Amino acid sequence: MLLRRATTLPKTLQNLRLFSPAANAALSIDHTQETQLTYLPGFPRPDPKHAETILAVPRSVSGKSISAKERKAGRVPSIIFEQEDGQHGGNKRLISVQTNQIRKLVNHLGYSFFLSRLFDVEVRAEIGSDEVIEKVRALPRAIHLHSGTDAPLNVTFIRAPPGALLKVDIPLVFIGDDVSPGLKKGASLNTIKRMVKFLCPAEIIPPYIEVDLSQLDIGQKLVMGDLKVHPALKLIKSKDEPIVKVAGGRVSDTQKK
Repeated sequence: MLLRRATTLPKTLQNLRLFSPAANAALSIDHTQETQLTYLPGFPRPDPKHAETILAVPRSVSGKSISAKERKAGRVPSIIFEQEDGQHGGNKRLISVQTNQIRKLVNHLGYSFFLSRLFDVEVRAEIGSDEVIEKVRALPRAIHLHSGTDAPLNVTFIRAPPGALLKVDIPLVFIGDDVSPGLKKGASLNTIKRMVKFLCPAEIIPPYIEVDLSQLDIGQKLVMGDLKVHPALKLIKSKDEPIVKVAGGRVSDTQKK
């Protein structure tokens, strides 16, 4: 296949704090050594120009009427929580973030890419205050947009301290379609997956994963196990699930020769 993913876990996974005991056992973590995870050459890393601190203020209560008032005031009702076992959360804090800032980030990054990007979230006592209650590194887990206007309605953040492992839907970016033998013969590209879920150390969450189509011919496909990613990332679903396939199209007599 075109792309290969490391199947053995490196020492860089040692000393990670997992929120899931099951994941901890599956990854066979050795906590006896301290190491530091970093992005490796050749792998996508977050664009520093989008490094931005999201400003927030605390909320004491939740509910439809409170959320409506927050949106009318130009704020998005949100929550920050800690991922304890991969799905459920604790250490919750109700907050509101600025509608214009979230809208700008989503427009600049794109919906899927916003959800795979770490941000500093700074919770201040009130709007315009210099008193910082909490500053936390966090990952947007979900965002709901208005169906008509695309205005953000609410955002959910996950705390992402160093050493945490988080389940993240990573967007796929397809490259090499202009030189793919199958596509040049007139075949069509059947895109099956546009995002793939990985268990990611908080220090090296990729903003996207590149999928190289440059050598795919008619009838060939790529599966999840072919994705080239940092070896510290763990694929959550089966490595045999297909991502993309070059299908259809006819080879001309000239091409057959």
